[in-house]
Amino acid sequence: MESIENNKGVMILDSLYEKCLNGVPKVSKPVAELANDYTKKYGHTDKAIDKLIQNQISKNTFNGFVTSFGGFITMPVTLPANITSVMYVQMRMIAAIAIIRGYDLNDDEVQTFVYGCMVKKAMTDVLKQAGVETANKVTLSAVKKIPGKTLTAINQKLGYRFITKAGTKGTVNLTKVIPVVGAGVGGTIDFVTTKTIANRAKKVFVGNNVIDVSAFEK
Repeated sequence: MESIENNKGVMILDSLYEKCLNGVPKVSKPVAELANDYTKKYGHTDKAIDKLIQNQISKNTFNGFVTSFGGFITMPVTLPANITSVMYVQMRMIAAIAIIRGYDLNDDEVQTFVYGCMVKKAMTDVLKQAGVETANKVTLSAVKKIPGKTLTAINQKLGYRFITKAGTKGTVNLTKVIPVVGAGVGGTIDFVTTKTIANRAKKVFVGNNVIDVSAFEK
């Protein structure tokens, strides 16, 4: 049963990641184009990332408000509309930060850490289980020494734990109880979560193909 849930979680994350890379017709452009919008104006700088985060947080807070009233056309995966749209915006934001800092999103290790930015504790646990010292920064070349099957197991565990966490978040159920007040509540929860994830992504993807794994413990 747990294996089925693991696979379901990974399929959802993989689906969202693919949509980040390629975009969603009539909804969003590929994430590389999104990142390019900011690097053209501000270069590969912290200012570019901060501007990106500011806009993505505004978008995510709005999504929380809209979905509280039922219906926001989002990704075709089996999750409540609010959680799905929020997950997509958050993952896209992390991926864009990684691009601005010079990482290749087609790299399996980078993909794993994009997932990990969304679930701090789960990533800390699986890194320790994989023998990665979480108190230090590591290069991607060092991470590549982890066997491929271990990375697969990491992604499965992250997927399972993330879906569990998202499924118990309660935003959608809460907002259905009192729609008008709930709209504000939903938006606030999404704002705080997205801001936290954004700050973590900035600390994890530090540039020069280095990953700061200690950011998952903070």
